[in-house]
Amino acid sequence: MANPGFQLSLDVNGRICLVLGGDDEAAEKVQRLLEAGAKVIVISTTLNDRLKKLTASAKILHRVRRFRETDMQGVALIVNALRDDPDFSRSLLELAQKERVLLCSVDQPEYSNAFLPAVVQSGHLRLAISTSGVAPALASRLRQDLEQLFGEQLPPFLEWLASIRDETKAVEPDAELRRATLREAVNGFRLTGRIEYPQAWLDERSKSQA
Repeated sequence: MANPGFQLSLDVNGRICLVLGGDDEAAEKVQRLLEAGAKVIVISTTLNDRLKKLTASAKILHRVRRFRETDMQGVALIVNALRDDPDFSRSLLELAQKERVLLCSVDQPEYSNAFLPAVVQSGHLRLAISTSGVAPALASRLRQDLEQLFGEQLPPFLEWLASIRDETKAVEPDAELRRATLREAVNGFRLTGRIEYPQAWLDERSKSQA
C-alpha cells in the first residue's frame, strides 16, 4: 500500500548519519548528507571511486565491515542502500524502531520509517518530489526535467529575493507591509511547461476508455 508520508526537512547539521553500502546510490545519498552538514559514516566492505575520494579527503569515515547493532548508537539517520538482502533490511527496521532511529532503506519502503524524496536543487531552492513509493523512476525523471527547466537564472534570482528580504526586515517594522513587499518581488514569476506521456500508456488508456 502506498504511503504518502509527511513531508518535512530534517536538520542533520553536525549530526552522525550512517550510509550502508558503497555503490553509486550510496554515494548520491552521502553527497546529499554532506551538503546538509551531516557527519557521515559509510559502512561497506567495498567503495566506488567517488566514495574512495571522500574517504581519502577525510570528508567521510569508512568502516570496512558489515553493520553492527552498536553502530546505531548516537545516530540521527540511517540510509540503507543494500537492496539485495530483504532479511537484513527487515531486521534493521525492527532495530531502528526499537532504538527510535530514522531509517530509509532505498527502494524498500516496506523496510523504512523515513523516506528520501527525489530533490531538485538550484541554488538555495530544494524541491522534493515523491510518488509515495509507487513510481521512483518517475520521481527521478521529474527531478532531471525540473532542474533543466529552472536553468541558470534561478540561483541569482533567489539571491536577489534574499537581499530584498534582508533589506525589508531592516527598514520596515510592519510585518504585513514586509509580506506585501516580498509578494510584489515575486509577482511575474511563473513556472510554465507541458507534460508528455509515454505512447505505451496513452495506448493502454485509450483501450480502457473504449
